[in-house]
Amino acid sequence: MKATSEIPGPAGPDPNEEPPEQPARPAGHSRQRIWLGLALAGAAAAFVCWPAGALQTASLVIAVVFLGGTVFKFGVGLAGVRRERYRPVTDEDLAGLREEDLPVYTVLAPLFREADATSSLIKNLMELDYPVSKLEVLLLLEAGDGQTLAATEEAGLPPYMRVLVVPAGEPRTKARACNVGLAAARGELLVCYDAGDKPDLDQLKKSVVAFRRGGGQLACVQAALNYRNGRENFLSRVFAAEYSFWFDCVLPGLDALRLPIPLGGNSSHFRTEALRQLGGWNPFNSTDDADLGIRASALGYTVGVINSTTGEEAGRNLGDWLRQRSVLVKGDLQTAVANASSPRALVRVAGPRRALGITALTGGGLLSSLFVLPLWILLAGSLLIPARTLGVLYPDWTLWLGLFSLLAGNSLMIYVTMLGAFLRQREGQVLWSLFSPLCLVLHSIASYQALWQLITRPNYWEKTTYGISALCARPDPASASVPAQGVVQ
Repeated sequence: MKATSEIPGPAGPDPNEEPPEQPARPAGHSRQRIWLGLALAGAAAAFVCWPAGALQTASLVIAVVFLGGTVFKFGVGLAGVRRERYRPVTDEDLAGLREEDLPVYTVLAPLFREADATSSLIKNLMELDYPVSKLEVLLLLEAGDGQTLAATEEAGLPPYMRVLVVPAGEPRTKARACNVGLAAARGELLVCYDAGDKPDLDQLKKSVVAFRRGGGQLACVQAALNYRNGRENFLSRVFAAEYSFWFDCVLPGLDALRLPIPLGGNSSHFRTEALRQLGGWNPFNSTDDADLGIRASALGYTVGVINSTTGEEAGRNLGDWLRQRSVLVKGDLQTAVANASSPRALVRVAGPRRALGITALTGGGLLSSLFVLPLWILLAGSLLIPARTLGVLYPDWTLWLGLFSLLAGNSLMIYVTMLGAFLRQREGQVLWSLFSPLCLVLHSIASYQALWQLITRPNYWEKTTYGISALCARPDPASASVPAQGVVQ
């Protein structure tokens, strides 16, 4: 028999309660809408009152910001490739762990309309190499989700797994569900996995070694994410190359440069007490983990990475990918607007260096993504519009700057994406790295979708469907962990 409960256990942060003021943590959506509205109104007024000048100024800003954001990612990626500060968690390190000394580990699995993937997730979690006497798995189900509840009953849960029903309430987000799990968690360490995840079997033990090395200020370590079905079709291959670049180059690079690390949507391992002190996840931010990683860094905690991989299920079609990516971008928008509305508080709490890093990651990265599509439109316009008409709108130097920004930025992204494929030991993926400019365009489209959703449906939990890929039913040897990557010393 399994335990099903609607009441959290030990005291923890209330899912609907806002913690003390922190940088990069929006308290709701009213302020965000006001700031977005003012920015859009100002831009519209500029184009009405000064159309030619506003168009040229916008083009200049777009070109400079896009190139600057790309150069920033390129530099961070190269720092991650060098890995001079990393010492991987080895088999010898794991062999030195004694079962009686291992801490209790809580695994959170938020599930919402995930009946098709539930049995697979439970099986993957049961295979984890961690003593069940020290393991607590909490399946977090939304109230009224009868199909997923029935799937957990059919799966037959072992004694260390139990179901917690998240009380009905708003916003209905993954972050709110995780806060319910955090309130009930007994473990000294804690990790969250999504329905489609298959973590390396020794990932929890590697996390234990990492926390023992990192000291009390290490609040979280992030495992790499990669796609288990990365060879399924053209889109999944291109997206897998992008994932390798982000998790195998960018995140280690941010750690090496001591910059804030925006955590992935899962496989972020926390000290439970530190997570509670941070106030848990932000239920109003759709990229709750990324927001949490930046807040942790701003408040003086350190965040690291470990040489372990969690396999995810890539969206098999463009619609799935755009929905998934728009959720991530919407969270970046929320964080960026929150920081822009309180810049002095951000600098006061985080310090100038970290504040600059947070701004580059959230605001700079977001603007770079939004500006990709206008740059391509500008290029197409320069080829289609008669030269005389185009000369009235744009001086020659603005067109050359835009072209240089577009070509240089995309070339840099192709190069570092290839590096990610090499690090993952996926030589066949290098070819697909040539299509990274397509990823940038699609990401730009998702960014505009996210901007629209933030204005119209800020609390909407965009769902990703798991359990539909046949390739995820069998192991993918290419998703193995990167051998050289490790945890910061």
